[in-house]
Amino acid sequence: MVTNVKGRPKSPPSSADMPMHSDALPPWSPWAILVGSLLVGWFITGFDMLSGGLVGTMIYLVAVYLASRVVETSRKALDRLMTGLVTAAFVLALTPLVSLVWTVLSRGGQVLSAEFFGASMRNVIGEGGGIYHAMLGTLIVTGMATAISVPVGIFAAIYLVEYGHGRLARNVTFLVDVMTGIPSIVAGLFAYALFVIIFGPGIRMGLGGAIALSVLMIPVVVRSTEEMLKLVPNELREAAYALGVPKWRTIAKVVLPTATAGIAMGVTIAIARVIGETAPLLVIAGSTDSTNLNPFGGRMMTLPVFTFYEYSEPGVPSEFGVERAWGAALVLILIVLLLNLVGRLIAHYFSPNTKA
Repeated sequence: MVTNVKGRPKSPPSSADMPMHSDALPPWSPWAILVGSLLVGWFITGFDMLSGGLVGTMIYLVAVYLASRVVETSRKALDRLMTGLVTAAFVLALTPLVSLVWTVLSRGGQVLSAEFFGASMRNVIGEGGGIYHAMLGTLIVTGMATAISVPVGIFAAIYLVEYGHGRLARNVTFLVDVMTGIPSIVAGLFAYALFVIIFGPGIRMGLGGAIALSVLMIPVVVRSTEEMLKLVPNELREAAYALGVPKWRTIAKVVLPTATAGIAMGVTIAIARVIGETAPLLVIAGSTDSTNLNPFGGRMMTLPVFTFYEYSEPGVPSEFGVERAWGAALVLILIVLLLNLVGRLIAHYFSPNTKA
């Protein structure tokens, strides 16, 4: 044992007396290495932005790891390397999205005007026309699909969480999982086959498009609602049962209000998922140049189908049809963005208050 001058035991050095870290790179050095690596990468690839960025990123990862290994510890060098890899993966995943949004904004924003929103394509050849009939068709078809899917999906989720036990519940869960991954064209073929049996061959109507979209919406609503209901604490149910409240009333007055925010968010996600579907609407809803507000009779144009036909069959001259296609795509993206914002607002204002 180590003793001091007076013969008393000497205490071991505390962590405060020991150095906590070794030398560190200056805060600006990773950025300087990144800029230098990108410049080198662009120079090697002939100043090509994409390939130069990829080469520069690889050079940066190697350079920052070696620099940190020399100056700092091996653990810090590995930490900087993994941080660079995660950041590079994030930027790589974000690049297509940014490119897509920029392309649609730059090409579709030039078309937006009062005429574009207030006119249809009836008797329009070449310049002019708009998406009035397609917007109304999209709102009608998607609204009817929502009216069909939301009650069915919510009640199915309530059954699975609150009542379902045994083979039937397992089979329903399995079917919901299968329906979640079916291709959209299969939903369109199902709706077309159903309506051919009822109305005969060659049938096209907006109601058929709503049925096809509801097939795609129902599993999303069921899954999201089921997860939200499972998050409701069992203590709330048990407290209601202890007061003698029937189970159906507990679900209606306690469980559903608690999960309202999450259910509403799931419904808006389901709407945003199907509002841009093209294949099923091509099969059963068809297309038209005129405004049709009757979903039970005649063809009905929607924004995805309008975009498809304007880009694939732009007419002569072709530039006006392509411009209308980009404009319709931009409007569709804006609608999906608005739906997501509405869902977040609902989740914010209707979520249960957890403050004491």
